Amino acid sequence: MTRSERIADQLDRHWQKNLRPRLDGLADEEYFWEPVRGCWSIRPRGTSSAPMSTGPGEWTMDSASPDPVPAPVTTIAWRLAHIIVSCLAYRVEWHFGGEEADSLAYAGTAEEALEQLDEMYGRWNTGVRELSDVDLENPPTMGPERFPMEGIVLHVNRELIHHGAEISLLRDLYRWQDRA
Repeated sequence: MTRSERIADQLDRHWQKNLRPRLDGLADEEYFWEPVRGCWSIRPRGTSSAPMSTGPGEWTMDSASPDPVPAPVTTIAWRLAHIIVSCLAYRVEWHFGGEEADSLAYAGTAEEALEQLDEMYGRWNTGVRELSDVDLENPPTMGPERFPMEGIVLHVNRELIHHGAEISLLRDLYRWQDRA
């Protein structure tokens, strides 16, 4: 197994055994569930009350600049959009020649979000596995990131594991909310 395959395998094992199975059966009601007031989410264009609302399509992502302290609680929809666009799509575009992440519309349904997630994860995983040791040791030639590529890949691994765990917890809370 090459070094890039070992690094990709770290995330792929988590993806296959932990995160992706936990997303099976995600319904729209759960996708948009707001466990507390003031949550940030993905919303139909023009309906957000957040300081900023970004995105190219019919659905936009709540945000602010700078981020408020403390940061708002975010919905599963928001967290999936963050993983799909910010963690994966931009880096696929920058490092593996994917389509422009800025043109990727946020998903208005759980099903659409999971389709986007599977596609972006597959592109990312394929790209990482094709990196050589030299590629991993050097900063990428495209995109704004100027760290060795290995650090970028490990950062994406941490982001997906971290946000995936948050999504899993939100799913647990959603399932158990009426039993409290």
